Amino acid sequence: MQETSPLTVAQVQLLSQLVDGLSAEQMAWVRGFLAGINQSVRQTGHPATVASTANASAPQLMILYGSQTGHAQEVAERAKARAVAAGFKVDLFAMGDYKASRLKHDKLLLVAVSTQGEGEPPDDARDFYDFLHSDKAPQLDGTRFAVLGLGDSSYEKFCQAGKDFDTRLAALGAERLLARVDSDVDYDTQAERWIDEAIEALKPLEQASTQVAGSTAEASAAGNAVSLLDSFTLAALAGGIGTAAKAEPQYSRKHPFDAPVLENITLSGRGSSKEVHHLELSLEGSGLTYEPGDALGVVVKNDARLVDELIDTLALDPQATTTTHDSTLSLRDAFLSAYDITTLSRAFLEKYAALAESTELRSLLSAGNETALRDYLVGRDVLDVVRQFPARKLKAAEFVGTLRTLQPRLYSIASSLAANPEAVHITVGAVRYDSHGRTRRGVASTYLADIARAGASVPVYIEANRNFKLPQDAHAPVIMIGPGTGIAPFRAFVEERQALDAPGKNWLFFGDRNFRTDFLYQREWQRYVKDGALTKIDLAFSRDTEDKVYVQHRLREQGKAVYEWLQEGAFLYVCGDAAHMARDVHTALIDVIEEQGGVSQEVATEYVKTLQREKRYQRDVY
Repeated sequence: MQETSPLTVAQVQLLSQLVDGLSAEQMAWVRGFLAGINQSVRQTGHPATVASTANASAPQLMILYGSQTGHAQEVAERAKARAVAAGFKVDLFAMGDYKASRLKHDKLLLVAVSTQGEGEPPDDARDFYDFLHSDKAPQLDGTRFAVLGLGDSSYEKFCQAGKDFDTRLAALGAERLLARVDSDVDYDTQAERWIDEAIEALKPLEQASTQVAGSTAEASAAGNAVSLLDSFTLAALAGGIGTAAKAEPQYSRKHPFDAPVLENITLSGRGSSKEVHHLELSLEGSGLTYEPGDALGVVVKNDARLVDELIDTLALDPQATTTTHDSTLSLRDAFLSAYDITTLSRAFLEKYAALAESTELRSLLSAGNETALRDYLVGRDVLDVVRQFPARKLKAAEFVGTLRTLQPRLYSIASSLAANPEAVHITVGAVRYDSHGRTRRGVASTYLADIARAGASVPVYIEANRNFKLPQDAHAPVIMIGPGTGIAPFRAFVEERQALDAPGKNWLFFGDRNFRTDFLYQREWQRYVKDGALTKIDLAFSRDTEDKVYVQHRLREQGKAVYEWLQEGAFLYVCGDAAHMARDVHTALIDVIEEQGGVSQEVATEYVKTLQREKRYQRDVY
């Protein structure tokens, strides 16, 4: 291929040394930077160099992100790289690290924020969100902004945090650079378009004197390649990107690693009302690494029986070709691997109602019927809708246009790499239930639960969670609250601390339905207690007593000791259900601080907020 490349052998080697072994986060930064360079080439004929980013006359841009699992942060970092390459001076902050007093001085603002739970901002964005919606927020006349919301359209309050930021900034007098964008779980394309449009909207503000440095109109193709390579290298080093000691293959959401199944063990006891599995997968040869708190992404396929039923109901040809977001497939293959046919959302119903010309479906979607719509969405899927509201004979492309992309499923990693080299463990609760006359199966959970050990493999990648990490101080006490499969990351936490001989104390709160059948990893916890790796364990089994007892009740009962641990510098972690458990634990924590600290609820609430600001109270909730 050398004869077709403008790069010399030495340049190819330098480029290879730079990109080999980069993490997904680092590659996202590089993609953004190169996209900015590519835009410069299209407009001027010359690649931008690092020198252009130091232009003193360039406008100052502030990029803020609120991120629970890292996606909004990734988008913000890509936006920064593109803006820098376009000649702007850029500051990038997590909302939790941003000094609100700066707001009235930052006149160009890009905001990327995700939504969690029932329309709430991420934990690290809560303080800034509250400040912005308080009387302390300044007037922002003269400020220009753009907001990208990240969310999941299957939730009623889709991208609500982004909507709230957009509305409030405008109410304070700021002017929109462009209309707010609400991106669904398949956010990549919309995020890229938002970045492109934001940069274009900002360009008229850029000083005319900002010129591409380090290249001339007479530069040859090879000379341009050298400038690009040099700027790429310098910018990568400035951004903290190092080269790997050796080349490693890279696997991602779009290019997963086929991980062989080592073990598939049923954790639930006989007679349990749940079905929970422990899976161990090999990462040997992948080069994939992870930290406790990270998640394993599983690239899934829909159930073949459901796909065939849907195609038959629609009276479509399963072998008809259709163009997806990135390839051309048969309709059956597209329904199997490219599109979500199980999760209902308002967006799907609105599109399908137009195709079906259904008055009844349109009525369900009309204002005032929110409760009825919410009830309808529960326990139904796409097949239910097309059966209940049959459309005229549809073309495959028409129906495909109503669907959103099938997304990987994320599972909290239940192992420490230090304790399990080249392997990863996950805890999977299989979802099986009957609803509206049909048996339902979780797309990923039943696939994983039913997978055979011999010869089977699972396409996976690592999803880093930057907001759910063990303390750097190995002496710091740790309190972990994880009922049900929320126990998974805490198994990884304790494995890691034991493997590294961390001297800090560890306290686990675990709950489920029944002690006899649902005490997940019981023997391991008992061994950890015996070995001293687990200092304390408190259990709550809700169906073993007449009065249901949950982890938040145990937290209250142990309030004195919990407060003492926190006063000693303990880090507190919560994993599991966001709608009920996490909210109840949060309320219980405030009450414990109020009672044990002898302070008002307002002071106790501020104490908990301080824990969050200091990253001593972290949540992985869903």
